[in-house]
Amino acid sequence: MTRALPIGGMAVLISVLVSACASLAPSQAKPIPEQARSGAAGYIVVTLRNESRAQAEHPGSTPRGYDAVGHYGVTGSARSQARALERDYGLREVSAWPIATLHVHCIMFQLPGVNSRAMLMSQLGNDRRVESVQPLNEFTTESDPEALNAHAEVQPVSVPYNDPYARLQVSLRELAVIDAQRRTRGAGVQVAVIDTGVDFDHPDLKGQVIAKRNFVDADEARFQHDTHGTEVTGVIAAVADNGIGIVGVAPKARVIALKACWQSEAGAGAACNSFTLAQALEAAIVAHADIVNMSLAGPPDPLLTRLIERGAALGMIFVGAAGHAGAASFPADLDPVLGVDAAEDSSGNPRHLQAPGRDVLTLVPGGHYDFASGSSLAAAEISGIVALLLADRPHLGAAEVRSLLLHSSHRVDSPGGEISMVDACAALAQGAGRVPCASTRRD
Repeated sequence: MTRALPIGGMAVLISVLVSACASLAPSQAKPIPEQARSGAAGYIVVTLRNESRAQAEHPGSTPRGYDAVGHYGVTGSARSQARALERDYGLREVSAWPIATLHVHCIMFQLPGVNSRAMLMSQLGNDRRVESVQPLNEFTTESDPEALNAHAEVQPVSVPYNDPYARLQVSLRELAVIDAQRRTRGAGVQVAVIDTGVDFDHPDLKGQVIAKRNFVDADEARFQHDTHGTEVTGVIAAVADNGIGIVGVAPKARVIALKACWQSEAGAGAACNSFTLAQALEAAIVAHADIVNMSLAGPPDPLLTRLIERGAALGMIFVGAAGHAGAASFPADLDPVLGVDAAEDSSGNPRHLQAPGRDVLTLVPGGHYDFASGSSLAAAEISGIVALLLADRPHLGAAEVRSLLLHSSHRVDSPGGEISMVDACAALAQGAGRVPCASTRRD
């Protein structure tokens, strides 16, 4: 699949257009209530056909911005049908917004009673006015509540950076990122991080987050204090050679921070749902991010599947974290998505890529650093490596990237035994006439 626009030559224009996205924010749904975040059982998501004359001829085709999508609104027909459904089925609209890329109006309804969901969904599924109906599914980020506290055993690595903690980033060596960065650091590539909020003022993220949106609430102060999104973004794009902290896998890449998840009260992990994730996916698509990182997992979701497939058809590359052992791994197991396991806890799925997932040094809010564990971090590492590949070869598609990374994987020793991991340097070197990569990773 070829990409819709070249990356390198458009870097300045892209930054301007994506920054404009943050202020335009077209057709954003009102925040969902707190009670909907604490339990999804009493809610459903319904889409209605919404063919508007003002929509873009090819949704998402504008150059990485909301120019045409900003004129896409809800038709009178869709509004009247929504009111009729409320009346006919005893529903209550909680929030709604028009999805330009799918030509539908998306509504989150509260049910008259939790026990009525199965019956009402069956009735709505047979109602000609309804384009689709599904449960409001819940998703969780894939980081462990506690790191394994093995950092005392970390053997420092030799790194060519002046960042003082980079020598503790063992994963940079295990993934051959240090060698790969001699060729590319991800310049011109945009990564949409669909997660919690991000501490975009962290000293190691200065200038890295070029646009941000909040689909959960209006609490912008909280946005910067969210842990999980900060951890993931740090792994992908922490600034290199600034004399502080760590090094991101793709330190020249830029991040679009899309908050669709909320941190738990205890601060360990975060949750999201179909409605907030759909908004974030739509934002990533119309901004035409090159890569979409989703370090989260949950049950199969028809609406999210449609949006991911639409983005993939436009040449975007999606990266998803595998669920915990025995748990659902959506979207990681979708065909267009690069699913990622933490190498130390691999599910054995042959389609999944593997990267370090235990005690990965990264950023936390307030200008701090800490170790974190889980497939969330492994997925972020793969998103960073994909950014390196796209900066070097902008027209790679998801299938080609998957093949390059799977075929570059090597077995390496770890404290828990031999495991398989992606080799970023070898992946960059694959292809006719390409200069071999002198990887210094530990085998």
